[in-house]
Amino acid sequence: MRYLITGGAGFIGSHLAEQLLERGEKVVLLDNLSTGSMENIRHLKGIENLEYHLDGIENQHLLAELVDDADVIVHFAAAVGVKLIVESPVRTIETNVNGTQMILEAASKKKKLLLLASTSEVYGKNIQVPFREDADLVLGPTTKGRWSYAASKALDEFLAIAYWKEKKQPVIVVRFFNTVGPRQTSRYGMVLPSFVKRALANEPIEVYGDGKQSRCFCDVRDTIEALLRLIPLERAIGEVINIGNTEEITIENLAKMVKQRTGSSSPIQCIPYDKAYEPGFEDMMRRVPCIDKLHSLTGFRPQISLADIIDRVSAYYRQKERPVGVAAAKCSIA
Repeated sequence: MRYLITGGAGFIGSHLAEQLLERGEKVVLLDNLSTGSMENIRHLKGIENLEYHLDGIENQHLLAELVDDADVIVHFAAAVGVKLIVESPVRTIETNVNGTQMILEAASKKKKLLLLASTSEVYGKNIQVPFREDADLVLGPTTKGRWSYAASKALDEFLAIAYWKEKKQPVIVVRFFNTVGPRQTSRYGMVLPSFVKRALANEPIEVYGDGKQSRCFCDVRDTIEALLRLIPLERAIGEVINIGNTEEITIENLAKMVKQRTGSSSPIQCIPYDKAYEPGFEDMMRRVPCIDKLHSLTGFRPQISLADIIDRVSAYYRQKERPVGVAAAKCSIA
């Protein structure tokens, strides 16, 4: 099989590429490195079955050629991270919506299977926890840039399902719930690498808001396993499926857990949202997935513990030359 992964030099994309190559599959990566990094795939260079292109989806001639050669397309290319979304709402909307429309149009010409990465952010202010795939999406006002990411990814989903219903373009939509692990960057406000890097440097761990907001963190190995099980399933086509761990923790307790497991002397500081992001910033207080659908389709449930995840991320950063303190954040956008 030949897989095309857009955003392939990103965090999740590079891990998927790694697993596919280990299985002997052919992998083609397309990434403009706007948020991805060559460092994520440097260890894969030289593998015979790997091909990569440092370009964007907007290069329609290249995209058409790569889609034509692919058996499966995995669309990860997107604007990600709370800070990036708040600071660049135009880029967020244009990157997500335009990119998805172009990849769907290209795929539909040859009816190539497309797996679309979406996010738990689309549930917005819904308080009916755990979130089920058929739940209402409750977004904030259009005047709050924070919701532009959720709105753009929801539109991506609408587009994908419309292509399936109207044009019989095979699609699978997955909603990630805070996927974490080695190679995830803290640059755009991803919470776990931010906390770990600060803890290892014995710098203040900054918790945004009061820290009572809760999240569930899914190890990237579990996320990849779920994807690899879903892709071959015909009954997954046309479906929207949550992928995440159900182990819930407040961000305050996450900071304490990171501090304890790294043996850090870092103080924990709360930073008001208005100071961290923008005036009037709105957050989701709980974000917990219902993964019954994933289990029903694949027989799989993500289960790597948060303690194991923190230890693995800590070991990754310890292997680097030296920890570099960067601004921490309250939650990652998956």
